[in-house]
Amino acid sequence: MPSTRPATQARANWLHLDQQLCFALYSSSLAMTKIYKPLLAPLGLTYPQYLAMLVLWERDGLTVSELGERLFLDSGTLTPLLKRMEASGWLKRERATADERRVIVSLTAEGRTLRQKAKRVPLQLAEATRCGVDELASLTQRLQQLRAQLLGADEDAPSKAH
Repeated sequence: MPSTRPATQARANWLHLDQQLCFALYSSSLAMTKIYKPLLAPLGLTYPQYLAMLVLWERDGLTVSELGERLFLDSGTLTPLLKRMEASGWLKRERATADERRVIVSLTAEGRTLRQKAKRVPLQLAEATRCGVDELASLTQRLQQLRAQLLGADEDAPSKAH
């Protein structure tokens, strides 16, 4: 018969920092960003810039709002990032001819070339985490599921407005 003691003990310690999922995710995110810094430095990219480039390498020519949705960033955060990346010569931003309110983000030749240089980064990260490829894939999938559940929780929550 399985013991309920560990679950009961965990509930008793719910207000301990190390029992908090939020802190485990937060501190892991900080550690991940710290690992990426020296991996991305030779490319001249910051971690947020790397994430934006990953999206554009997948699908070039997105609007700022599409890019923001993919990265979970608002335009107020994304626009300064894109301006710096444009100044570095990796992308260009142009108003859409059909609707000038929309800004299209496209890679430059230099931005596309940077993809080749970045190909070694995922392998270097895997080595730095000391995780196998299957373990990283499984962890990534589980975190994506958690994110979807958390975002769905926002939609399922009862409205506070009466």
